[in-house]
Amino acid sequence: MSLKGKVAIVTGASRGCGRGIALQLAEAGCTLFITARCPEESLSSQLTYLPTLEDTAVECRKRGGTCYPHYIDHSDMAAVEEFFNKVARKTDNQLDILVNNAFSAVTKCGSGDTRKFFEKDPEIWDDINNVGLRNQYYCSVFGTRIMSKNGMKGFIVNISSLGGIMYLFNVAYGAGKMAIDRISSDIAHELRDTDITVVSLWPSAVRTELIINMLETSAGSWGKTENEMFLNGESIEYCGKAVVAIASDPKKKVWNGSTLITTDMGSYYEYTDIDGRIPTNMRCLRGLLMLAGHQTMASWCPVWINLPGWALTLWQNKINH
Repeated sequence: MSLKGKVAIVTGASRGCGRGIALQLAEAGCTLFITARCPEESLSSQLTYLPTLEDTAVECRKRGGTCYPHYIDHSDMAAVEEFFNKVARKTDNQLDILVNNAFSAVTKCGSGDTRKFFEKDPEIWDDINNVGLRNQYYCSVFGTRIMSKNGMKGFIVNISSLGGIMYLFNVAYGAGKMAIDRISSDIAHELRDTDITVVSLWPSAVRTELIINMLETSAGSWGKTENEMFLNGESIEYCGKAVVAIASDPKKKVWNGSTLITTDMGSYYEYTDIDGRIPTNMRCLRGLLMLAGHQTMASWCPVWINLPGWALTLWQNKINH
């Protein structure tokens, strides 16, 4: 799965899935441009156990990739546009892979806050969907403009989540994730006659640096369901393996406009996580029953039963017949 000679952008790459994706792309031989907030604004300035953007860049280079870190405020769209212009100038308008991952509201998600939407500050909408949904759209615009100058070819990945089809964390989160899946599908529709492939990618429960710390130090604030999900979840690099596998596939256009699940990609392209495990598929019926609060029913359900994708969609269909 060599991507030697390819140019990639990964936003939000200091930690979590963004870091894992960058590391895997570097290992595959990409030239990388990675972004994150400036150090003094990053969560790593408060939580010293978190890696920094420079840490990611150093590790990418160790793995064989060329890597250029850029500190960007992804809520400032003028700064975002200038970043893409810099990449275009440096690469002579080559951009093969764009991964839109930047998200600034991780600490606002989780079951610890049980307040209803009207009890929270409505600004949570912008906290979650500014450096998230809005930024992904802008980055897709700027990235596609570069790709259009190089034969209208490339690969755009928008990182989303199961929250796009079922309640997860809060109202603003679910709305944003559903919208990301929708814009991925609609961008793909408008680019269907080009060589640009656009997908939305769902990691399952990811054992990020923050999640691991929460599980180790404050498990009491998490529910039993969340604990089990993350303990059996995927590493930050499993998502990166999915991106590399699809990007390397000469027939990847078949996925255009699709919402893909990392564990499905692992099964399709036949790879495991970096520790050799096969993470639990989020289509696992047992896990979905647990998320829906049906603990007893879930305990009776074998772990190997997975719902087909169409069943997930049908389950969430809200149109009255």
